Amino acid sequence: MSTPEYTDHHIPSGLATRGTVLLVPGRGETRATYERLGRRLAVDAYRVRVVDAPDLDADDLPAALARFGSALAEAAGGTAPDGAEGVVRPLVLAGADTGALAIAALLGRPGAAGDARPDAVVLAGLPGHSEAHPGGTWDEELDVRTSCPTHRARLTDDSRFRRGALDGPVPEALLTAAYEGEVAVPALLLTGDADPLADREPLDRAVKAWPRTRLAVVRGGHHDVLNDLQHRSVAAEVVTFLEALRNDLVPAIAVASSAW
Repeated sequence: MSTPEYTDHHIPSGLATRGTVLLVPGRGETRATYERLGRRLAVDAYRVRVVDAPDLDADDLPAALARFGSALAEAAGGTAPDGAEGVVRPLVLAGADTGALAIAALLGRPGAAGDARPDAVVLAGLPGHSEAHPGGTWDEELDVRTSCPTHRARLTDDSRFRRGALDGPVPEALLTAAYEGEVAVPALLLTGDADPLADREPLDRAVKAWPRTRLAVVRGGHHDVLNDLQHRSVAAEVVTFLEALRNDLVPAIAVASSAW
């Protein structure tokens, strides 16, 4: 059995680790897809480890989710600084596309996450029950994913990126497990209002059903909402959530008055 590979983003020397983020890519994506976000969160003293996109067997989803939970638990190990045991909490599971669905589906099964049970989740670009991307040229796929020229170039230059991965439908069993389960930990949901693969109805239901959930809509955001043109504002929203999480979800800044 081969040793799992991860991409690690370490905090700057001299800073104390404020928490740990395990980042799960979605369809077609590689660990390199999240280099920019990983670096940005690490600068703010959050230890980031990017794993590979999960292999989700729709024919035996419970077994696939069990393997996914075990893989996350293994990935969390060894993230503590200076070779210490355990993981620096809060531990946050962040995912995009089907990586986000897998996290939601996993947490909807009691005890399924085991040692990787998170303190919170960030779920971005959750696909819905809408029609799959109909295929077409590479430029058309990029148009679905992002309007950011830097991200478009990164995807184009990544030889391991799997083009056309959005063409097939998301397994119905995975969608059901994700949206009809309950994510009991604090959750930040991120969706773009220009994402043709998003479905606001199940997102809105999740916000109402899950106990501590915030839905943030990115104006002009496409499917790759963590890497789209608004990536700086999105990363700031994620950091704001991580910081509030350390303070019982109380934001550090309250706006007393504003003219805009």
